[in-house]
Amino acid sequence: MNPVIGITGIGTYVPKTVMTAAAIAEKTKGRWTEENIKLKLGIQQIYVPGKEDGTQAMAVKAALKAIEDANIQATDIDLILSIGEEWKEYPLTTSSLVVQGDIGAVNAWGIDLQNRCSTGLSALKIAKDMMLSDDTLNTVLIVGGYRNGDFVDFTDPEMSMMYNLSAAGGALVLQKGAKKNALLGSHIISDGTLSRSVGVKYGGINEPITLKNMEYAYQSLQLFEAEKMKNRLNEVSMDNWMKCIHEALNKSGLSEEDIDFLNILHIKRSGHLGLLETLHLKEDQSIYLENYGHMGQLDQIISMAEGLKTGRLKDGDVMVMIAAGVGYVWAASVVKWGPVDE
Repeated sequence: MNPVIGITGIGTYVPKTVMTAAAIAEKTKGRWTEENIKLKLGIQQIYVPGKEDGTQAMAVKAALKAIEDANIQATDIDLILSIGEEWKEYPLTTSSLVVQGDIGAVNAWGIDLQNRCSTGLSALKIAKDMMLSDDTLNTVLIVGGYRNGDFVDFTDPEMSMMYNLSAAGGALVLQKGAKKNALLGSHIISDGTLSRSVGVKYGGINEPITLKNMEYAYQSLQLFEAEKMKNRLNEVSMDNWMKCIHEALNKSGLSEEDIDFLNILHIKRSGHLGLLETLHLKEDQSIYLENYGHMGQLDQIISMAEGLKTGRLKDGDVMVMIAAGVGYVWAASVVKWGPVDE
């Protein structure tokens, strides 16, 4: 039998400043009311990064907390997988190595991963597979920061699906031979026909930032193919999510009836409630991140921490984590929370 790969440490960081639903409504210049932002979009507040809250800096803060929670030393880490976003302090710097240097993980090596808001779950699968295939990898740090909300233009009517973009840092420690929180099966689906449906318009090779566009270039996260994206997602999104959930459960030797806790990224309220209903779960079997917003690939880490804090995630629970990332990617991972059965 393969050794257990378990989650032994969790670390989160959020900035000090928040933007309330009322403030978001004001930024939309009347397109959205505070009430609808709360009820329809499911946003009470989002976190706004300060000058000290760089993508890599927030990752470092979360990493230190996860290391402390796991009761290990940074020198125990063999591998760092960065799930932080590409919008960071300096382009072309390697975030995993920034974290390595800042926390003193001198015995580790690192690599940056990108799968947009599915990067966290992709990293869990990659980490487990690597740890089982490499005898030298016993402790892995998955870590990242997120602040893509910097790019949101609240006056763009097509961008309401991203009004929830928030800022945070998150980290997990995985250990081989762990006695708790066993990482089980994962499944990922991608659809490359939507690979350029969303993006930051200016700042790349095709559309560099110039003196003419500089005023609005830094808030140019856009839906490039809004109608195509909407139609395609309506056609395949729920089916892909359910397939990921069922395949991940099947790989874990479990079924839908075994789910105790759904760890889900922040989406609009009706979508969240609809998924719970589809899976025959109650609202108290999940965390709705209305007081956090959408922190990209860190949502599952935040939700895990909140689940433990509120008692909704407890020993013995089967936790199913689901994510979706523009591009488009759907993912699910299963964790059996609590002590490992001997």
